[in-house]
Amino acid sequence: MMSPSKIRFSELVSEQTRAEIFATVLTAGPLSRTQLAQRLGLVPSSVTRMLPPLLEHDYLRESDAAPQGRGRPQKMLHVNPDKHVVVGMKIGPRQVSGVVTDMAANVLARGEEPLADCTPHTALSAAASLTGRLLEEAPEAADRVLGLGVGVSGHVDSAAGICRYSSLLDWNKVDVAGPLREATGLSVVVNNDVNTLVVAERWFGEGRDIDSFAVVTVGPGIGCGLLLDGALFAGATGLAGELGHLPLDPSGPMCSCGRRGCLEALAGDRAILRHLADGGFPCDTITDAIGLARGEAGAARTVARSAFAEAGTALGRGVAGMCNLLNLQKVIIAGEGAVAYDLFGPHMSEAMEAQAFSTAATDCDIHVDPARHDLWARGAACLVIRDAVGAAIS
Repeated sequence: MMSPSKIRFSELVSEQTRAEIFATVLTAGPLSRTQLAQRLGLVPSSVTRMLPPLLEHDYLRESDAAPQGRGRPQKMLHVNPDKHVVVGMKIGPRQVSGVVTDMAANVLARGEEPLADCTPHTALSAAASLTGRLLEEAPEAADRVLGLGVGVSGHVDSAAGICRYSSLLDWNKVDVAGPLREATGLSVVVNNDVNTLVVAERWFGEGRDIDSFAVVTVGPGIGCGLLLDGALFAGATGLAGELGHLPLDPSGPMCSCGRRGCLEALAGDRAILRHLADGGFPCDTITDAIGLARGEAGAARTVARSAFAEAGTALGRGVAGMCNLLNLQKVIIAGEGAVAYDLFGPHMSEAMEAQAFSTAATDCDIHVDPARHDLWARGAACLVIRDAVGAAIS
């Protein structure tokens, strides 16, 4: 008799494989069963065994395609986009961004809600209000809602629906899923916001057809999400990917988390603004700092460029450490600060190459994708789709 642990592992593998089948058909379809098996590196019989629940529950459909020359017409798999609609949200320190998508993750409605403050009550109330408004805007959506996906920064326990800690939002043990479930009447999936971006990049962006990559976000904080061997990796309790709190300099500046010398304290927006202030050219915003660095030659430009160079060097050291540990195929630089890649990127690459072991740096491509807020929200919607495809048919 098979042990319970082996049965559960088998079920988990099946859920992950079906979710990957669905995602592959969504992003690359229509596909024949043979083409699908080739893309996933599976034998055709495995695909055939996994498909029936997806077809029976109408997540996927199979239709005849015109034959190429002689022979029978091939049956092609495609997603049924009208099966459900899904809501995706990103909660940030200044605003909540949201989308409603169909099951093919096509955006049907999008919107934003500014926040007077980012206390849990204010932010979750805004997310619930935006959910209702977007569902009213999306045609015939109210009776077909599959669920609500939410991305927030920091340590997120997805299984419990709780944000354990977010220094960016100043949240500590905040129940995210419960209040939103009560306010909207929807099932709620919560995850780290950069993880939602990983899913979006995997399904639609630079992570397609790549098994192991990281998304590193730069801006007020330094975030990171990981896809390892084709699966989103969150760690034992959802804490994986806290690259911004990698300790680099024990005597360095204080970080928002209360510790000294974290990567975020050396490479985030506040580090750049602090460098400028110490150099005699204080700026109110990172946009002002970018303007100085790209401005006319002079002392202010020199100090600003030095600030971005120092941040890039610290970021490169952190990324090198991650590549030494994980031997990634690609790192995608995203977030609000990615627009300044021309200022910090060369220094990041130089430090990364200097600190990487053996071929860890040359094995890894760097790509810049200054993602819009609605891509993060779309990724949160994709988490709901992915989980539903696995759970509803297991």
